Amino acid sequence: MNTANHLLQSLGKNLATLGPIGYLPVAPGTWGSLAAVIAAPWIFLPFSLTVQILILAALFLLGSWACSAAEAHFRRKDPGQAVIDEVLGQWVTFLFLASSGIFLLAAGFFLFRLFDILKPWPVRSSEKWFPGGYSVMVDDLLAGIYALAALTILERLILADLFPSLL
Repeated sequence: MNTANHLLQSLGKNLATLGPIGYLPVAPGTWGSLAAVIAAPWIFLPFSLTVQILILAALFLLGSWACSAAEAHFRRKDPGQAVIDEVLGQWVTFLFLASSGIFLLAAGFFLFRLFDILKPWPVRSSEKWFPGGYSVMVDDLLAGIYALAALTILERLILADLFPSLL
């Protein structure tokens, strides 16, 4: 492998693992989701819906490339160290948030983790729809859509009326 290819592979692997986060010994996916929640108020939530969708599209494409590099590096499908997919799923969960209060961020975190772990239909089967890093990203995208629906219902139908001060 030439130097340029090696550098690209290394960059992809490091992006997929979010640097050291993917190497944390217990539950790296949860740590990746937590990193996404912490970063969201600064680099995702302040933007308009149009810009957020563009960020998600770019993240999906870049993350797919990075996860393919991670699969090549770790020599296995969907390595646990690759956690950029958690960022995508977590930020999809926050797509329609009316506010970024701590309660909603925490609720979104738990809802995404729940759907990412349980993998309801078609989340689990989506892991086989595409090759390489795309399959790594798409299941978290779908889990994020489930969590987005649940968080939107929680925010708009329940909490807004019962506990407006939490939002």
